This record gives sequence, C-alpha cells and structure tokens, in this order.
Amino acid sequence: MPVRVAVAMSGGVDSLRAAALLRHQGDDVIALHMRLLPDSPNLRWDAETSLRTRENSLRTLAAGLEIPLYIVELRAAFDILVIQPFVAAYQRGLTPNPCIVCNPRIKFGLLLDEARRLGVDRLATGHYARLQAPDEQHPRFRLQRGRDPAKDQSYFLYGLTQDQLAAAAFPVGNDCKREVQRWAEENGFADQVPEESQEICFIPAGHYREFLEERLGPGFSSQQGDIVDLQGTVLGRHMGITRYTVGQRRGLGLASSAPYYVVALDSETNRVVVGRAANLYRQELTAAEVNWLAIDPPSQPLRCQVRIRNQHQPAPAELTPKGKNEVLVRFDEPQRAVTPGQAAVFYDQDLVLGGGIITREPQAGSRSVA
Repeated sequence: MPVRVAVAMSGGVDSLRAAALLRHQGDDVIALHMRLLPDSPNLRWDAETSLRTRENSLRTLAAGLEIPLYIVELRAAFDILVIQPFVAAYQRGLTPNPCIVCNPRIKFGLLLDEARRLGVDRLATGHYARLQAPDEQHPRFRLQRGRDPAKDQSYFLYGLTQDQLAAAAFPVGNDCKREVQRWAEENGFADQVPEESQEICFIPAGHYREFLEERLGPGFSSQQGDIVDLQGTVLGRHMGITRYTVGQRRGLGLASSAPYYVVALDSETNRVVVGRAANLYRQELTAAEVNWLAIDPPSQPLRCQVRIRNQHQPAPAELTPKGKNEVLVRFDEPQRAVTPGQAAVFYDQDLVLGGGIITREPQAGSRSVA
C-alpha cells in the first residue's frame, strides 16, 4: 500500500533526489517548502525577490517530478525559535549552530505538523543519515550515520525525539554525494539546482558580521574590549566578541613570534582570551540539554565516541552523568578547539546515542594542554 510522504524541499539536489527516490518506490509524494528567510534591508538582500526566485524554481523542479508543491509560511516562527536564540547565544560569547535547533523545532516540529494536516504519514528530508525501525532487540528508532562519511549529517539530527523519528524518512542516507550529483546530471536537473552552500541559510553570504550588527545594534556588535592571554595580560583590543570564535587565528592583529589563537570568549568581561596552538586542546567538556536517542539516560559512566562539530572525526571518550540532562565528557586524547555553543554528539560506531550543547567553561584556561 503506497505511503503518503511529504518531502521538505529546499531547492537543493539532495531533497530533490529524496523526492525522486520516494516516487520511484511508489509512494504518494508531495513537496513542502518552508518560507523562512527574514527581510534584511541593510544587507543588500531583497528577501521578497529571493523568495519569489527560489519558489518559482521549486515549482519547476516539482513539476519535473510530477509532484504538487505547497509553500509553508514559517518566517515569524523561524525568527522566534531559531534566529533570536542564535543571536542571543552570540551575546553570551557562544558559537551556536542554528541547524541543531531548526531540525527538531521547525522542520520536524512545525513543518511536520503542517504535513500531518495535509494527511501525510511521513516527512522526508535530504539529510545524509539512516534510520532503523524498532525490532525485537531494539525498542527504539535508531538514527545512524549516513553511508557517505564525508557527507554524513547525523550530527544535526541528534535533537529529534522518538515520535519525530517515527515520522521521519531519509531517502538519500544510503547514497554517496557523487551518486546524487550524477543522478541530477543524468536527469537534466544539474543546471536547475543551486550550488551547495556551507553558509547559514538566513545570512547572506559574506555578511555574517553585518547580520549580527543589524540584529544587535552597532553599539553592541562593535563594542571594543581587551584581548588577553591566559594569565590575563592585555595584548591588544578587539572590535566586538561576536567577530571571534574559538580556534580563530586571523584578524587578531597581535604581533608575535608565534601565532595566537582564540581559546575563549568571556562575555561577562567582554574579553577575547588568546593562547598558543597547544592551548586549544582540551580533554574535557560539559554537555548540557542532552537528548538521548538510542538509549535511556545512563546512570553510570559510558564509553562511546564523541563528535564536537560536524566535520570532526568522532573521538573515543567516557561520558559521566552530572545531573539532569548533563554529562561530563572526558576524551582519551585532548581535542582541538572545543567550542561552547556547538553540539557534542555521542556515537556507538554508526549509531547516534544522543547529544547536547557544549557549555562555556567558568575559567578560560581550565583543562587546557600546555
């Protein structure tokens, strides 16, 4: 019996391929496009023109697959649930990842609600991840890394609930990116989809700082402060902590025989803390707001692998519960540029156990490796 599936279609090749795969297996497929982009008049970005251009392109793509397209207005909710927390995190000296918030709250939250109102059984996306249904040995839905290790996007999905996974589908999870691109070329779609972007979807390329200034006001985003070393010695001045992130080397303006790197951002004192390359390595971190997917919250230390950013190779570590939805992660070997505000995602080989948000250490130099 055919399943009625909605595909969250962004206009990129991955969601397009997901829709085609579902059509090929005989499902009743519709396309849903989330209208998310805010108007940013100071960034030379005409949001309405951008929306019309993208949506016209999507209508052409959906027609080529012979599936209906529905536009879902979510700009106000996206601003409240994703953009405002993103900006607030920067005010606290964090480096947030908005996709981690968007997936459970917008895509598999509000968009899934709309899909269900349209009589849809499941919501599919173009994420490179795999999903296993419960069986006699495993009572939970299990999220796994995508087959293509270079493109795996399971990191961004750790925040989903079991109910959301039960309604999810990831059709391209068993594909490699080059296979998807080859399909687009062979079927005449390659020239109709935009090149893949690594930018944040709601910030025009190259206008990251301008976006924060627009949201925070020039007084905050350009508020000068001290650049200090790990001993607190003032080395220079910065032009606003929102312009920096842990691990950054360029743009510090510090003359030295060896390069300095940002090792911490202290929003309370408005200081950028710098150190040498060795000071970027940390053996421990605390993850809060932890969501467990494959297992119940552990009561004892747990061995696993931990990924601290999307392109990070998961590293062996031990997790120790610290309290409600919080764990201490101790790596076997120190890891470079542990960044507060990013996610730490826990794996058992390909299986996603869960994950949480890396918290800011109370002291900038704690547990660094000299």
